[in-house]
Amino acid sequence: MDPSGYEHLSPAEAIAYQEELRHKIQIQELTTPIKTIAGADISFDKDSDILYAGIVVFKYPEMTLIGTSTAISHTSFPYISGLLAFREVPALFNAWNNLYTKPDLLVLDGQGIAHERRMGIATHFGLLTNVPTIGSAKSRLYGKFEEPADKAFAQSPMYDKGELIGVALRSKEHCNPIYISPGHNISMQQSVDVIKNCIRGYRIPEPTRQAHYLVNKIRIENGESKTKQLGLFD
Repeated sequence: MDPSGYEHLSPAEAIAYQEELRHKIQIQELTTPIKTIAGADISFDKDSDILYAGIVVFKYPEMTLIGTSTAISHTSFPYISGLLAFREVPALFNAWNNLYTKPDLLVLDGQGIAHERRMGIATHFGLLTNVPTIGSAKSRLYGKFEEPADKAFAQSPMYDKGELIGVALRSKEHCNPIYISPGHNISMQQSVDVIKNCIRGYRIPEPTRQAHYLVNKIRIENGESKTKQLGLFD
């Protein structure tokens, strides 16, 4: 299904599509070298149908910036827990298509298989583009775990009915954990190892941290541009 049609789906149809895609997920060892990695994020204003998508590409493991891509899209799909991909993937897909250098691995600000139907945004986007993906989320959506120790890189497995679906990782002391899960075409252990390698003194791994800055920058700039056009800002 073309992502541009997502906004025409009902929530029930979106769930049915997730169940269809679920059977195609591959959680397996990534055997090709990771020479480039990217982070992806979305920003939007509350009560607005405009989404600002951004992807930031780095050399890996050096984490040297080598490229960015952005896209601005509209959506009418409602914000519903578990169906985030149907709001955000179309905008991210546009940014992906605008990207000159496609990365070997993409980290998304959201869930991979740590999702009720194993279909978080990272998994959805990985299936759509056939790129290996990791979900690195700031909050838990699904799964049970014990709080990891309060020390850097302490971790705790996340389970759903006995199935390992993610890892809660304390990326630095005295802060809440982040929630890592493979999206598609990468293993659980590799996902955790890659995110650890991308921590640069902040709670959030560098790929999604930089993507977050990028999308907020274009959202603010776009808002200021509209204000100037209306003559409300000088």
